[in-house]
Amino acid sequence: MSDIILGIESSCDDTSAAVLKDEYLLSSVIASQKVHERWGGVVPELASRAHLLNIVPVIDQALKEADLTIQDIDAIAFTRGPGLLGSLLVGTSYAKGLSIATGKPIVEVNHLQGHILSCLVKQPGKENVSPAFPFLTLLVSGGHTQIVRVDGYFEFEILGQTIDDAVGEAFDKCSKMMGLGYPGGPVVDKLAKEGDENKFKFNLPQISGLDYSFSGIKTSLLYFLRDRLKENQDFIEQNKADICASFQKALIDILMKKLILAVKQTGINRVAIGGGVSANSGLRSRVENEGRKRGWQTFIPEFRFTTDNAAMIAISGLYKYRRGEYCNLDAPSVARASQMQ
Repeated sequence: MSDIILGIESSCDDTSAAVLKDEYLLSSVIASQKVHERWGGVVPELASRAHLLNIVPVIDQALKEADLTIQDIDAIAFTRGPGLLGSLLVGTSYAKGLSIATGKPIVEVNHLQGHILSCLVKQPGKENVSPAFPFLTLLVSGGHTQIVRVDGYFEFEILGQTIDDAVGEAFDKCSKMMGLGYPGGPVVDKLAKEGDENKFKFNLPQISGLDYSFSGIKTSLLYFLRDRLKENQDFIEQNKADICASFQKALIDILMKKLILAVKQTGINRVAIGGGVSANSGLRSRVENEGRKRGWQTFIPEFRFTTDNAAMIAISGLYKYRRGEYCNLDAPSVARASQMQ
């Protein structure tokens, strides 16, 4: 008998709902918020208000596309954390309300674990290839940069992580310094395709082990732009594609150096990427190229599974539901990963 899971994701500024039948995706709906662009970043209060407006129609649309009703659902999975507390409260409260109204159990999901397990989502009519355990995941986003060893559905070991800023933040700061707008990652990626990645050099961090650091390279870019603008006030406009390409290459070099080392140290050659920065075309290309050169099995997510989405919440919820790990109605939303079990 099949298990049908409704997933709800509201950790930041995307309201999303998805329906899975076993591991197969029946529907996935995402409502993005444009209101934050004028402010150069996500405004928590505006995000939570937008979630309140979006969550009912998004869930309704996901059920319609799956050709199901709420009574057909076996369990409701929701993002409990980490994320913006106000945003999380909307999804958490709605999931609890649905549970009370329908009698369906709820399952809490760690947002980061959802990103890691997103590579296990299958799609009807497609060739679905998922990594066998154990595998390594490079988890990259605006808030997190980690190399994670995955030995089972809920057996995770962080092998390395950033000691300061996340790589996604570095992309956003690059865009902000250059006046390119928000969100910065896609803008930098687009311009980088038109530039020479070897035109400029930036100081790379020397961090031991598998940990990362991105604060220094942001400072390197800041001083680089400051000094060049003293010489030529039009320097950024005249060289923006080359700057973006060179800075993006430096960030990817940092990521790949530690990922290659992690594969060597663990002997695990199944490598996946996840999180918002896994949409970056330069990173996707490098992981695929290194995989071919080094004999890795690489698992690159579809673009729609790189952003915050409910499909990854539903797949994580599916495995928890099958283990009977239900959530109590008094479980609060949590802003930090360390607050979750």
